Amino acid sequence: MKHYSRFALIFIALSITLLLSLMFGRYPIHITEVMDVVFKQLTGSGFAEKSVASDIIKTVRFPRALAAILVGASLSMSGAAYQGLFKNPMVSPDILGATAGAGFGASLAIMLSLDPVWIQLMAFVFSLLAVVLVYVISSRIKISDAILTMILTGLLVGTTFSALTSTLKYIADPYDKLPSITYWLMGSLASIGLDDLSKVIFPILIGAVILYAIRWPLNAMAFGEEEARSLGIQTRRIRFAVVIATTLMTASAVSIAGIIGWVGLIVPHFTRSIVGPNYEKLLPGSLLIGGIYLLIVDTLARTVFPVEIPLGILTSLIGAPFFIYMLLHSRRGWQ
Repeated sequence: MKHYSRFALIFIALSITLLLSLMFGRYPIHITEVMDVVFKQLTGSGFAEKSVASDIIKTVRFPRALAAILVGASLSMSGAAYQGLFKNPMVSPDILGATAGAGFGASLAIMLSLDPVWIQLMAFVFSLLAVVLVYVISSRIKISDAILTMILTGLLVGTTFSALTSTLKYIADPYDKLPSITYWLMGSLASIGLDDLSKVIFPILIGAVILYAIRWPLNAMAFGEEEARSLGIQTRRIRFAVVIATTLMTASAVSIAGIIGWVGLIVPHFTRSIVGPNYEKLLPGSLLIGGIYLLIVDTLARTVFPVEIPLGILTSLIGAPFFIYMLLHSRRGWQ
């Protein structure tokens, strides 16, 4: 019952954060107007009465807030799963080169002057390609420690794609292509619409369902593959399922938001301190708290400064000191 009350509070916090994100911005909207628009939408009456507030919420703030929740939830849930799979508290969703591959794909699309839809698609495809390369290469390396092999291969593939991205930035037009590439790589939700969300919602949901379905094997895998195998768990299948699910979620998130660091690293740690290490609670907890965290960061990015700050910058500025604080004040292991 205690855990249910915690999840209820987390969900209430998410609802309040969403409401505040719809209120604040360059054009402040009073809470009564926000509540009126939200009530009409929930009751099916929609945005029948045209107003500046309803237009802003419908076309700008609500899609952006929903994107922040989806991206934050995807990265956080993926990070929690990877940390258990690899038995490493420093692991994040980019460990297998997914974000580096996405960065190269998006940069290449920008260099070719492709439409935004193609930028998202190439980011998604190259993100998947990077992880496929890691899985294929690591499976051919004859080392007994499969987890270590995947991590090392992921670092190599990620470094390769990062070098290719740097090459594109070096030869890009400094007045046109280079600023676009740099801005995309820093992460932003400024141009997100409901159409963009409709393209990634299903891969994210599929990945989340897969991870939650294997929550019990993940608990065993967090203590090591030998312990998991002694319990009758087919570790290779679980490892493959985790990689597939997290890649779908990470690739989808990065394809629409760019590269946003630290979310998949610090949120699972913070969630563990609230709901514990059991993946039955840790996965949904990371999903909710990840959504809250990125929603707060995105609201700050577009309201605190005269110009909008890329999300990757803010998540790094907030994440690094917060992670150091958590390490210094941690009284128990991360598992």
